Amino acid sequence: MTNGKKALITGIEGFTGQYMAAELSAAGYVVYGFGSSPARESSNYIQVNLTNAEQVKQAIDAVQPDVVVHLAAIAFVAHSDPKIFYDVNLWGTRNLLQALAESTKTPEAVLIASSANVYGNNTPGKLAETTPTRPANDYAVSKLAMEFMAGLFYGTLPIIITRPFNYTGVGQAENFLIPKIVKHFRERKEIIKLGNIDVWRDFSDVRDVVKSYLTLLKSSSFGTVVNVASGKMYSLHEVIVLCKELTGHDIRIEVNPQFVRPNEIKELCGDITLLNNITGNDSPKIPLRDTLKWMLEAKK
Repeated sequence: MTNGKKALITGIEGFTGQYMAAELSAAGYVVYGFGSSPARESSNYIQVNLTNAEQVKQAIDAVQPDVVVHLAAIAFVAHSDPKIFYDVNLWGTRNLLQALAESTKTPEAVLIASSANVYGNNTPGKLAETTPTRPANDYAVSKLAMEFMAGLFYGTLPIIITRPFNYTGVGQAENFLIPKIVKHFRERKEIIKLGNIDVWRDFSDVRDVVKSYLTLLKSSSFGTVVNVASGKMYSLHEVIVLCKELTGHDIRIEVNPQFVRPNEIKELCGDITLLNNITGNDSPKIPLRDTLKWMLEAKK
């Protein structure tokens, strides 16, 4: 049953986009998507190059969405071309916001996904939205610049900015850490080659993340920057141990210097007090063990 409203997801073909589409559809929205791949048979999908302002404007005018979830981004931190981070993450977002601002229909809510990477190498402990930002790579700098740029539209658009910490789930690309580890255990490999192993991360389940996004869209907390996280941190070793327990398979870790990133952020854990206050939901998140079990047992 639909609610008669249209939801637009940029980056709908991506890992998060697919789960966000299912969440919005279940909530009654008619879901439209922008993506970079050639148009599919679905009339609700439009191929759009976000760096082309005219293309973006035409697509927005065609859809006239009630709510927008902006997920499209270059998200792989180790991407070889730094310029593309700024072209897509900063200018692509500006083109989208400009088109929404000029549209004859102002959306009810626009959620923009930034990143917890903007905090950089901060002091240990849980990071709140008030923690000073110290981006340590081009991806993080592009996301922080995007946040500041989006602030220029606060007066004309109902914008909420999220800073998601690490999250994972079935379907995430294998160049990300958790899917890489899961793949090695599924294939019962003897060795896994990793980069920095002395890292701690706040890992959420993608299903929790999209639920939070939907609740934030309905919250009317415009002009707000909010962490989306689990509030719990795991070491890389703990992830390996959980996979061992779930599969009964042991694996040897080898550090490959080529995988060691400069300016690697050692610890990232989110303070989700603001998120819980806005959403009114402080119920437990899906445990990492359950997420890993889901991923390990998923059909390819």
